[in-house]
Amino acid sequence: MNTDEIKITPDKFKTVGKNIEQMESISRPNLSYWQDAWRRIKKNRVAFFSLMLMIFYILFAIFAPIFSPYDFAKQDASSINAPFSLKHWFGTDSLGRDLFVRLWKGARVSLSIGFVAAMLNAIIGTIIGGISGYCGGKVDMLIMRIVDVLYGIPSLIVTILVMVIIGRGVTSLIIAMIIVGWIGSCRFVRGEVLRLKGQEFVLAAKVLGVSDINIILRYLIPNIMGLIITNLTMAIPSAIFSEAFLSFIGLGMAPPNSSWGILAKEGIKLLRISPMQLIIPSFFICTTMLALNLLGDGLRDAFDPRLRGSE
Repeated sequence: MNTDEIKITPDKFKTVGKNIEQMESISRPNLSYWQDAWRRIKKNRVAFFSLMLMIFYILFAIFAPIFSPYDFAKQDASSINAPFSLKHWFGTDSLGRDLFVRLWKGARVSLSIGFVAAMLNAIIGTIIGGISGYCGGKVDMLIMRIVDVLYGIPSLIVTILVMVIIGRGVTSLIIAMIIVGWIGSCRFVRGEVLRLKGQEFVLAAKVLGVSDINIILRYLIPNIMGLIITNLTMAIPSAIFSEAFLSFIGLGMAPPNSSWGILAKEGIKLLRISPMQLIIPSFFICTTMLALNLLGDGLRDAFDPRLRGSE
């Protein structure tokens, strides 16, 4: 090879120099933990669509019965088991009641029970689990033995006993779900608190004289809040399905009240005559549970700080 052809001369180079402003500039926007989580949820199309679907269901459950010209309990003998029409969008049931307004009236009950029961379970489980994990020793052993005893009691038996003592209704369903429903959140939070209480920021708070209850509420719980919200989102579908199942077998809401479980129970009686009376509430139960589970998966990824640096 001829060395003259590859001779390097100074004129082939250009001095760029230092750009202090560019070197010190922030390459990505300064986002808080919650802003970054929201940004990642919006990038997750499945989770974002699930969130929008749940907002759509909630808005219809609130406003559809208000603006509908029909009452959810009013019977009409002239239009029994009517098919889909402009007058009755989802048809009518065996007593001539409009299924569209009954569906969204039932959505109020089912979604309310699911959200309230899951939220109360999360709050109770977080408080008890946080105290158990932080205190340790005899307190932890006592709480965990109580949890083990309650965990061995079938939830269906507890529900039946509550219904017998208190009676059927929304309050009874929520109480029945709370009695043993907080156990899962308690175990989860206890494990996370046990992992965090040995960290440097907790030891520093102790040295500064911060009380134990403030350490739990101001330092430990906020650090696992993302995981708690994710666990809460996963628990809501279970509570909704429990309400639907209990109403379906006759232990939940009592007619003429409406819920998705009651609509499914009434629709299965007319499966051969009018199958849509069963398909419609079943569709909304399934899509709600699927959307909440997919949203929970998206929240789990969004709240995971280990994924922040990978984007």
